[in-house]
Amino acid sequence: MSNTRHVLGISGGKDSAALAIYLKQKKLYPDMEYYFSDTGCELPETYEFIDKLEVYLGKKILRIGIDKTNNPKSMNNNKGISLFNHFLIMHNGMLPSPQQRWCTVKMKLEPFEKYIGSSDAISYIAIRADEFREGYISTKPNIKPVFPFILDGITRKDVFNILEDTVGIPEYYKWRSRSGCYFCFFQRREEWVRLNENHPDLFEKAKQYEKYDSKTGKRYTWVEGMTLDELIVKKEKYIQHAKRKKSIDNRNWQDKLIEDYDGSEEQGCLLCTL
Repeated sequence: MSNTRHVLGISGGKDSAALAIYLKQKKLYPDMEYYFSDTGCELPETYEFIDKLEVYLGKKILRIGIDKTNNPKSMNNNKGISLFNHFLIMHNGMLPSPQQRWCTVKMKLEPFEKYIGSSDAISYIAIRADEFREGYISTKPNIKPVFPFILDGITRKDVFNILEDTVGIPEYYKWRSRSGCYFCFFQRREEWVRLNENHPDLFEKAKQYEKYDSKTGKRYTWVEGMTLDELIVKKEKYIQHAKRKKSIDNRNWQDKLIEDYDGSEEQGCLLCTL
């Protein structure tokens, strides 16, 4: 009997959830291990969706990375400081950005490799057949990546069909285009406005991370060129833009999400958005 582990990372996004469901339905890997690299900074809707997915799969989705108790609702590690804050201090207060994605490395990739350890493992990655990006491939020789959706020709439309027939589409897609932390720097400006509307407490937390260095004149902000306070001053611009689009489009949010695709999700941090 092979000792090779079969592992599938759940991000809270549509693609990884659909892959987990797809492989369960094929009944090829009954010993599949599901894990979720929990940053402690996820949206409430993400935790709710993962709980729902866990019920469908009939198997525990192991929470890794956040703390020793694997408590998905916990914001603290065993030292009483948030995981993100810990790494933010290590990076001298420099917020993660498209150019410096240390959050993905420290809060997603490294916990994954620690979880696998020295075991031989096959990692199932949810890149679709209609995407043009590479998945995270560990440099560790004991971890082999496999891309079932590419091999089987599964596209974005297929992913939504799988979800609609089973657990449904994550609720945050009503106002957000991707999964990931509530302060994800890949959010569009109108999505920051929607975060303020849907989760004002999380928006306020995100604001607290923005800093100004009086010595260097450097501003550490989530949105390039402006603080979140400055963005909210201009929020009517983004709201009116959204209203104009909505006024000529009577489709429900699920149909819009399925049918309108601009490729923006391919620009995000892979392990967060899948």
